[in-house]
Amino acid sequence: MTRTKIDYGIDLGTTNSAISRIENGEATIKKTDTLKDTIPSCVYINKKKAIQVGDSAYNALGREKLFAMQSWSREGDNSFIEFKRTMGTDKKYITSNLGKEFNSEELSAEVLKTLKSFIKDENVNAVVITVPAAFGNNQKEATREAAKLAGFNHIELLQEPVAAAMAYGLDSKKKDGFWLVFDFGGGTFDAAILKVEDGIMNVVDTEGDNYLGGKNLDLAIVDEIILPYIKENYEINSILADDNKKQILRDAMKLFAETAKIEMSFKDEANILSDLGVIKGEDDNGEEFELDITVTQSDMERALGPIFQKAIDICKKLLERKNLKGSSLDSLILVGGPTFSPVVRKMLEQQICKPDTSVDPMTVVSKGAALYASTVEISDQIKEQTRDKSKIQIEIGHEASTVELEEFVTLKILTDKTEGTIPEKVLAEITRSDKAWSSGKVEINEIGEVIETQLIEGKTNSFEIILFDDKGNVLESEPKEFTVIQGSKIGSATLAYNFGIEIKKRESGKIVFETLKNLEKNKSIPAVGTRNGLRTQKQIRPGMESDFIKIPIYEGEHEAEGTRAIHNNHVTDIIISGAELPALLPQNSDVDLTVNVDRSEQITVTVYFPYLDFSYEANVERTISTISTSWLSNEIRKAKGSIEELKDEGVSTDKVQKAETEIADLEKKFENNKNDVDSKQEVLTNLRKTLKTIDELSETTEWPKLEEELKDEFYRLEKANKDFGNEDSTQVVNQLKNQLEEVLKTQDIKIGKHLFSEISSLFVQLTLVYQLINFIRQHNQNFGSYHWKDSNRARQLLNEGLQQIGENPTTKDLHPIVIDLINLLPNDEKPSGDDSVLVG
Repeated sequence: MTRTKIDYGIDLGTTNSAISRIENGEATIKKTDTLKDTIPSCVYINKKKAIQVGDSAYNALGREKLFAMQSWSREGDNSFIEFKRTMGTDKKYITSNLGKEFNSEELSAEVLKTLKSFIKDENVNAVVITVPAAFGNNQKEATREAAKLAGFNHIELLQEPVAAAMAYGLDSKKKDGFWLVFDFGGGTFDAAILKVEDGIMNVVDTEGDNYLGGKNLDLAIVDEIILPYIKENYEINSILADDNKKQILRDAMKLFAETAKIEMSFKDEANILSDLGVIKGEDDNGEEFELDITVTQSDMERALGPIFQKAIDICKKLLERKNLKGSSLDSLILVGGPTFSPVVRKMLEQQICKPDTSVDPMTVVSKGAALYASTVEISDQIKEQTRDKSKIQIEIGHEASTVELEEFVTLKILTDKTEGTIPEKVLAEITRSDKAWSSGKVEINEIGEVIETQLIEGKTNSFEIILFDDKGNVLESEPKEFTVIQGSKIGSATLAYNFGIEIKKRESGKIVFETLKNLEKNKSIPAVGTRNGLRTQKQIRPGMESDFIKIPIYEGEHEAEGTRAIHNNHVTDIIISGAELPALLPQNSDVDLTVNVDRSEQITVTVYFPYLDFSYEANVERTISTISTSWLSNEIRKAKGSIEELKDEGVSTDKVQKAETEIADLEKKFENNKNDVDSKQEVLTNLRKTLKTIDELSETTEWPKLEEELKDEFYRLEKANKDFGNEDSTQVVNQLKNQLEEVLKTQDIKIGKHLFSEISSLFVQLTLVYQLINFIRQHNQNFGSYHWKDSNRARQLLNEGLQQIGENPTTKDLHPIVIDLINLLPNDEKPSGDDSVLVG
């Protein structure tokens, strides 16, 4: 069957995955090989080197985790799960049976291949894959890479909460108001607020945590219920004292915890039981482990409550940000297996509002992805590959989803795509799948004809097209069907982050994150962001790879503007060297930046240089996130130091105490799992959030320092003006003095920083020639201590500079000489400051 739309949707989950497609106008889950709706997102390489995915792999995972306790060694793992949480990182999964390493994308590709194999009646080469709203660009690009490895040629990404809302909205009688999607998956959590008007859904805001999900719930059951039981009944001090053994024990017990969690979603009480000999390994006294624990709902509330509370707090923060309350919501939609838990449903009802349980949390994302896929045109490349040109080719034009009860459909014959004979007169008849409506026979041609179709309210309407000649004979044609969703419509997905760049601020000299205009969080996509008026700090010589400018691109969360760039999620660096430029780009040249984010959140960057009338274009490719253990340890140490500085300066608010507690908890988590990529990513993500709070608190102590710096800088300027100034500079100094007096009264930090920059700038202008003279003299006197790239050229420049100094030089005379000298120095000997970053 020739398809014009993608039609296939995949929920690629941390613990479970599913595939759906549109059949007869309905989003239908395709059953797995074991006739289930989902498969475990688990991969196993058996002893025959064959790759297994799904239930058999998950069973093997259980055996391996329990067997690891026998030798207390994790070497020889061949089963893997939860690799979605390490997408886009350098994490390697080593299999002893195959003798090779897998990355997260390769393992995810195996899951995607298996899902694709459940489709027996056609080849699937186009798909919509859902991703968490909180996924960063690196993780999205890693998902795209996994899909390519699985053989998909056309890949669209869709945020999971949007997919869930689309599936919910089609069946729901609620067509207006605010909806909150509470998406608690196996490894990630997303919350999204949608505003719905007459069935048209628009995403208002999103928030999430890529390291909060069912995995955290399982480990909480291990730590709060299972391990206390084992401590009480067995001697395990030596195991707990060894980080490796402790982790092996927790991994093995996590399997029992997950089973208990699922059972307790539907029962008031459950037993965690193990037969003698099932759990391999012994305690310190040589006794084999055995579990016999009765778990109640109160036990689950105690263990799971704090984890679920983190997700609920994210929702509260999101609602508060939009000036909404739980009572303002018309629907609270549950997504993800963990939301079956009575614990979270009770907490949500108490703290936000009663959840709507009308949709299946396990399949709603996959079905929503298929519905969305039915609105997305297959790429022209795939269309051409699948055309049967012996049949009459037609083009169908229509809105894929609508809130109206009729839809205008255009039909036209594609003569250039048809190799068979086309009769002089061709008639088309469109029939709705329920046979209750038909267009009758309408003549069509290569120009096109418009036909008004009637839709069933609140349904995915499926239509069949049949072509006839003037004698009533049926003509072979394709495509033969299309669908129109009536009653709900996704306005568009939105950016989950502020998309921006790292720049050096002119006023303060600080390196900060700046959001690009039109790429702010919650902007509808596709979107185009711009930043004009950037400046280079140095000249870029053509053909010189050592000369370059750098545009670091970041994703920032809510209120990221003006924060230190390193506290945000680094996407990539756009590097443009002299090798890419057609001519010399002088220092202080203008740079205009344009960033395009398409519907599937693929990013293209265009950099325009007005001086050269030249544009450089680059696609943002997948990058690997690598976190050095020693670097992260040092960042935690510096954060602790910042807390102590705040306390020393007398700042002792609740926020300081909260930040101190957060840092202590992160340090503990890091120490327990310092070599685990997933844990390091989680620690870094949460550390950045706390560091932003510390920066905000630091600003409260900033004025006394700034006041002193302003006075000192102005006194320095007055002295320089007395020594080197003129009437014009004296007039400017007097103006600055008046501004200084006003700032000292108002204590406005922002204006004070800007004024400091103006004072410093004037000081530099007055004294620059003397700074340049000092630079030349210093480097001449210490010539032999520098590692010049070309010592002969350096000597020639210094001699030229010394000659100019003897002739009463101006800044214009000496500045080019100093710039050339700096370019002859290795990077670590250049004057401090990254001069490759643009100034804004």
